[in-house]
Amino acid sequence: MDTAHHMLLYGCRTPYSTKGYWDCGTEQGTCEDEAKIMYAWARNAPPTKLPKDVGFKVGGDTRITYFVLQIHYGDVKNFRDHHRDCSGLTLRMTSKPPLFAVEYSYPIHPFAFRTHTHRLGKVVSGYRVRNGQWTLIGRQSPQLPQAFYPASNDVEVKYGDILAARCVFTGEGRTTKTRIGGTSSDEMCNFYIMYYMDNKHSVPYMDCMDHGNSNLFRNIPNEANIPIPVSPDHKMSMMHGSAHKGTLFINGEDDSVLQQPKREEEEVLDQGAHLEELDGWPEVELQLGQVSGLALDSDDNLVIFHRGDHRWGVNSFDNSAIYQQKSLGPIQQSTILVVDPVKGNVLKASGRNMFYLPHGITTDKDNNYWVTDVALHQVFKLSKDEKEKPLLVLGEAFKPGNDRSHFCQPTDVAVDPETGNVFVSDGYCNSRILKFSPEGRYLSDWGAGSVDRRRRVPFQIPHSLAFLPDKRELLVADRENGRVQCFMADTGEFVKEIKRDEFGGEVFAVSYAPVHGGLVYVVNGESPYGHSAPLQGFVLNYSTNEILDTFAPDTQKFKMPHDIVVTKDGSVFVGDAAADSVIKFPIHKPLEQSPKATVQKLPEVQEKKPVPAQQEKTPEEKEKEKGKIANKASAQGLSPGVITTLLLLLPLVLVIAIGVFIRWKKSRMYGGNKHRDRAATQSQRVVHKNKKVLGKAAGTLNLGNFFATHKGYTRQGFDRLSTEGSDLEKDDEDATDSENEEYSAPPPPVSASR
Repeated sequence: MDTAHHMLLYGCRTPYSTKGYWDCGTEQGTCEDEAKIMYAWARNAPPTKLPKDVGFKVGGDTRITYFVLQIHYGDVKNFRDHHRDCSGLTLRMTSKPPLFAVEYSYPIHPFAFRTHTHRLGKVVSGYRVRNGQWTLIGRQSPQLPQAFYPASNDVEVKYGDILAARCVFTGEGRTTKTRIGGTSSDEMCNFYIMYYMDNKHSVPYMDCMDHGNSNLFRNIPNEANIPIPVSPDHKMSMMHGSAHKGTLFINGEDDSVLQQPKREEEEVLDQGAHLEELDGWPEVELQLGQVSGLALDSDDNLVIFHRGDHRWGVNSFDNSAIYQQKSLGPIQQSTILVVDPVKGNVLKASGRNMFYLPHGITTDKDNNYWVTDVALHQVFKLSKDEKEKPLLVLGEAFKPGNDRSHFCQPTDVAVDPETGNVFVSDGYCNSRILKFSPEGRYLSDWGAGSVDRRRRVPFQIPHSLAFLPDKRELLVADRENGRVQCFMADTGEFVKEIKRDEFGGEVFAVSYAPVHGGLVYVVNGESPYGHSAPLQGFVLNYSTNEILDTFAPDTQKFKMPHDIVVTKDGSVFVGDAAADSVIKFPIHKPLEQSPKATVQKLPEVQEKKPVPAQQEKTPEEKEKEKGKIANKASAQGLSPGVITTLLLLLPLVLVIAIGVFIRWKKSRMYGGNKHRDRAATQSQRVVHKNKKVLGKAAGTLNLGNFFATHKGYTRQGFDRLSTEGSDLEKDDEDATDSENEEYSAPPPPVSASR
């Protein structure tokens, strides 16, 4: 995005030019006929993949015989050294008709949504309305990257259903009227839906539009009125971003008052919920060695992989990564324990006399175990039925290597539940990810990714893997680089990077929960380079990389948190390799409180009330009073040292106060009128400012009524100005040579008849 801020792919029959490229800011636009926005990308968003057997119908008798790619450049400085830009899109074409088509007809199946406003938008929500029942398709803050997010519910839209959207705006910070339009000082309200339908019944690129009425929105769920807060770090400098393919939009209207500004419900740890250690878990003592790996089976039972009486020490390997303690023999204890997640008792045990230094473990959809052993340099597939003989072995025992059939201290495994393909992180001495078929046939491998290939930093111990079933991506915890990298599972293409200063330079393990848009769970570690941060766990929003929660044990300290898993109910387990233990962190929810008023009022300027004179206390009473102060401070958590310091400072504060009082009395005697006038002026200014800010904080913007009463407003004008195809938004703070945003030709005039 440092070069190409965002791109839009249009489809049409008649482009404005037949040149290979042209400046659509000076010529008439993208297409002479009605252009369809098929896809959009912005802000380093990941690539978008359509669901299986879904495709856009183009060519032939459709309205799309040309693609026009419009690129908005963020900074032309990159071209002053004769640099040539190669930004673009890769389109996958096929002549084989898919089972489904991304079209406009019924019944349709929404599978992704995108929101769009300018700077004042707080939340945009879209619904299907059927027989008075509102079903959420999706809601999101338009200030976050405007990507296509997975639909919140599996919704089918049929003939007779209503699609409705609402946008919530704030007027805070504005001193003038806000109009509908395409510039940064105007506003928009768009909710895009991407959906598919049966290809046999599809009608290419149909459009439908209806303005509805305010009565419809009386029964809209209250969640549509709740703004989604976005931290300043994630507010975009230019309010256009998309990583999507979009065609259908709905113009939503808002005829309500903003209510209950609270954090969005999509963040599972909001509203006071927090991960806390469960003291007393497990209820029975587990005989564990170094805990190297954790997994969950299909019943959410915890699977622990540990090293028994073997320890990884400084003498375990030589400089060639060859294991030096084979004479100890394999671990005789059961290295794989299946544990009840509620009480911690062992349900079954396996893995005797097989491993030397266990490391990573995962399960597949059939509950088979996939494990790695760094001493053997091998990957094993083990039966869930506790059979001692492996079902599959990858690598050669005790022989490190870097070819397709050898590993060097492999660290972890992830399995694609849909295809059964296996991913291996390799490892401590190699810096790569390998992909195998379910039968163990080598498919591909790749190294670290980067947005700028010239500055790509190789993996430094890819230590942990997590598969994202809802996004079909693979997360890699790059331990020594202190980051998590995301890749497309099918192609190995780099998607994004998650790196936070709070990690402190080391990320040991990563896990993922496909809920609330995606939650990423991470544990950090001590860095040998002096950049260590407190050892703890993190919960992050996948889309924004925002840290939603941090957690650490209360009864002990993390020593080496080595692996992490999250259950379906949101509980987290962390395996500590140095403490030989597993710690459980369930979600702690505070007691529900009664509803409170949600309009926040600023403090008022209050007059000082006279303090009644007090009688002089006796020394005994003063001593009792000191005791009361000390007890009260102690109850509030102050240490005795702090209390003593406060008591010693009291005489000094008293002397200073007397001095200030005497000085004030003199000034009042010799220059009272002048000072009094200045004080009065300052007091008036403070009251005026407070009143002004209070009006912003407590005020609300009824956008539906505002639009309807605006002079010269027509709904036809809303149709023409509210779509991104003619969006001319500018960013005054970050002006560039490419300030016209998402410019295209205006759509045809709207007919007066309906």
